[in-house]
Amino acid sequence: MNIPFLGKRRDSPRAPDPEGIADLLAECELLRSQASREGVRLDDSAASLEALDQVLPRWRDDAEILPWLGNDAGLYLGTVIVRTVPGAAWHLWPDGRLVVRLASGREFDVVAAGHEWAAAGVPELSQLYAEVAEA
Repeated sequence: MNIPFLGKRRDSPRAPDPEGIADLLAECELLRSQASREGVRLDDSAASLEALDQVLPRWRDDAEILPWLGNDAGLYLGTVIVRTVPGAAWHLWPDGRLVVRLASGREFDVVAAGHEWAAAGVPELSQLYAEVAEA
């Protein structure tokens, strides 16, 4: 039986949309909200990472928010790298971990770096960005 409006069944999954995935990862709603409260505009630039490094870390007193903010900080760092460093792209490891892969093949676990930044402030996001952009 031929049912034309159902179309042809796809045998292979659709290719992922890298731009759509990057936009989704760039949302970082909690981090953007915290930054906005402190007067910091996150515009996906290296300068915004410097501004984040200067924000008073009031979230460190809240054990519930800390891991979420660390995750957002890492995703935001990755977003800035992917959008400003030529050849940088998001890469998903088989274990589900997101990393940023440079054109050279070097990979950076930006989410782990975001958790370290949220918990201790070190290393600074702008410093990590400078190291990656230089590589």
